Amino acid sequence: MKTTVYSQKGEKTGTLEMPSAVFDAAWNPALVWQVAESERANKRKGTAHAKGRAEVRGGGVKPWRQKGTGRARHGSIRSPIWIGGGVTHGPTKEKSYVKKINKKMKKKALFAVLSQKLRDNEMLVLDTLALEHEKTKEAALILRTLAGIKGFEALANGAKTLLLTPASETSIHRAFRNIEGIHVMETRNINVLNSLASRYIIITKEAISKLPVTSNT
Repeated sequence: MKTTVYSQKGEKTGTLEMPSAVFDAAWNPALVWQVAESERANKRKGTAHAKGRAEVRGGGVKPWRQKGTGRARHGSIRSPIWIGGGVTHGPTKEKSYVKKINKKMKKKALFAVLSQKLRDNEMLVLDTLALEHEKTKEAALILRTLAGIKGFEALANGAKTLLLTPASETSIHRAFRNIEGIHVMETRNINVLNSLASRYIIITKEAISKLPVTSNT
């Protein structure tokens, strides 16, 4: 599959044959949903915790004798039916929300999302991306320029965009991090969740070469 390549000035510089293994995958909504839900679950910290009756302070003495008072029998004021008592079936920090998804499924789902982004004209390929002064003002100017490309007009309005770099680019990260909607990431860290969360994906030719080329590796 061929796609148009642009310069950071918004000018066409040629075409590029995209790796078919990555960008010619069929859309699989069931698989994409399964992987996205697993990635979302794996991000949960699981810090919510309610104390049970064994963890609540106090209640070591029987509140009153078993018989003869006319009141109901109780063994502890920290029973769940007492105010200030423990919580029954509450959330505990021991609970794990991790869901296992094998690597092949993750990769196939990612390829499906990237392929659909390319088909929907929501992926912009640049020949290179370089900043002269490492300034946010310069980065914002580049985005406004790229917004002149048909289909990418929303770049000028803060549309959520994933900017993929081939390696850790400190200068690019610093320049783009203060711009609303822009998230800079190394290509190797891309996943289904952050791809779906972005309306656009901007990627350089070098960054494309860092994508996995087959679904079996």
